[in-house]
Amino acid sequence: MINEQQVSKYFDMVINYASEYSLKIIGAIAIFIIGRWFVKKLTILSKTLMLKSKLDLTLVEFSESILYFVLLLAVIVASLNTLGIETTSFVAVFGAVGLAVGLALKDSLANIGAAVLIMFFRPFKIGDSVEVAGSMGTVGDINLFSTTITPIDNRTIIIPNAKIVADKITNFSKQEQRRLDIVVGISYEDDLKMAKNVLLELLHNNEKIIQDPEPFVGVFNLGESGVDLAIRAWVKTEEYADLRFEVLEEIKLACDANGISIPYPQMDIHHKNAIHS
Repeated sequence: MINEQQVSKYFDMVINYASEYSLKIIGAIAIFIIGRWFVKKLTILSKTLMLKSKLDLTLVEFSESILYFVLLLAVIVASLNTLGIETTSFVAVFGAVGLAVGLALKDSLANIGAAVLIMFFRPFKIGDSVEVAGSMGTVGDINLFSTTITPIDNRTIIIPNAKIVADKITNFSKQEQRRLDIVVGISYEDDLKMAKNVLLELLHNNEKIIQDPEPFVGVFNLGESGVDLAIRAWVKTEEYADLRFEVLEEIKLACDANGISIPYPQMDIHHKNAIHS
């Protein structure tokens, strides 16, 4: 049985431990509570500033989560230090785990890093017509791992973000205007000046074609089959595709109406009768 002397001994030990660690425990709890409150306020402030900077919402939420996790981990380490617990080993364990996870998910992390670059530098946005990683279409979605584009035939193409930032990016929607470039060949026997005037008049009469800068028609090349004329006109970006079809049809009709021939490659075959003895 435990005698009175032993009870008194254990009671004194509890009092000693309580007096020694009570202030540390209170300090650690206070650091954790105040630190967590400060972390929440700081992440809310950072999110507000990023939203005011008009950064992509996905990037803002991702950055907010990373910032909150890092700051809260620092608060926990500070609380443990206050209790007198050696945190060096914990940091080493976290570092080793982080390294292992990073190696296992290096491709996914590369896509996330690429997503951050895409959302920060904004080479394109949802709704833009682009050519990326060898595929052309309209951007439908951008997430942390991939970008979805839809070609004109309404397929769905999902491209890893890391592949996009490692390749050339062409954004057809970035500028408000695009230049329409068409090359048309006419015969050497046709009246060159008349053909140029016909084509210029066609461009001036089309209300969708921007007249400043002025449309241009000039000799582009003296080819084997005819004279190549370069047609250049500025149009609104959103009207480019449809207007190209429209102008090509108008060119053919105008050439037919004015007797301008559009040459095509021909092959003359000469047959020589063999003379047999």
